[in-house]
Amino acid sequence: MDNFEPKKLALLRIWQILWEHSDDTHPLTQEEIAHHLQKDYGIIIERKAIGRNLSLLKEAGAEICSSREGSFLSCRDFEDSELQLLIDGVLSSKHITAKQSADLIDRLCKLSNKYFRSHVKNICSVGDWSKTDNPALFYNIELIDTAIEKKRRIGYDYNKFGTDKKLHKSSHQEVTPYQMLLHNQRYYLMAYCEYWGHIVFHRLDRMTNMCLIEEKATPLSKVPGYETGLNYKKLASSMPYMYSDKQVRITFLADSTIVDQIVDWFGKDVRFAKCADQGKVEASVTASVQAMQHWAMQYIDHVEIISPPNLREAILQSLKSALKKYK
Repeated sequence: MDNFEPKKLALLRIWQILWEHSDDTHPLTQEEIAHHLQKDYGIIIERKAIGRNLSLLKEAGAEICSSREGSFLSCRDFEDSELQLLIDGVLSSKHITAKQSADLIDRLCKLSNKYFRSHVKNICSVGDWSKTDNPALFYNIELIDTAIEKKRRIGYDYNKFGTDKKLHKSSHQEVTPYQMLLHNQRYYLMAYCEYWGHIVFHRLDRMTNMCLIEEKATPLSKVPGYETGLNYKKLASSMPYMYSDKQVRITFLADSTIVDQIVDWFGKDVRFAKCADQGKVEASVTASVQAMQHWAMQYIDHVEIISPPNLREAILQSLKSALKKYK
């Protein structure tokens, strides 16, 4: 090392060396710590001084275990398994660009030691996942937070993918933002559109050119159906897809083999009743009609909508239309 640091920095550097190079299976002896001090920081001190610094770190609250084999940090802010879970979440997040994902994973890796970083190489690379090309996500999050805090509306272009697999502007929106929601591995903004007079759920990774506008926000308590605020548990279970139409009570028959999937989609508030056919169950949920139509079509071989009649009729017409295509 070309630059030599003053010995008074030894205390800090010893802690950094333990952070970077040690764990319970890789303890460092005082000789090894001295080697890293000299090699990485140009600090040369005696073994006794290293021992005193280790004692000072322990007195200051650093969780360091020492034995004949050496010393190591016994506790970190995150366990390696927890970091792995966070990294998996970043990898699978389609609303984060590949570059942003790689940067976040690199910073998460720095919360552990070099041995953890070597294990991360064993997971799929960021480039193997389908990711958004919109880099504005984090800027949008900050601006939405600011708008909610200042009780202001926001404006943005809402985009959709074309056949060229690029985002293209489909509309301009001006809304009152209320909440950002992670649902079905997608990041949504829940907002009130004053122009149309109803709640909308828009994908954050589809928004560009976002800005604050002067108009004051519409309080959530003034929106029909949300007078008492937002119940996210109820919202998530009643809207398997983020449609914004009115929620109604829906009853359907389902094969008993998909009870697990029904609870997965609608949560534990779903009501089950016995059915004359032992291979089926009757289920009842409060949900968006549009979302339920989409869901029922997904499970069309296992589900029959009983009520409301308009939903049953809508599914029947969809099936007739599909049958014409496949004749």
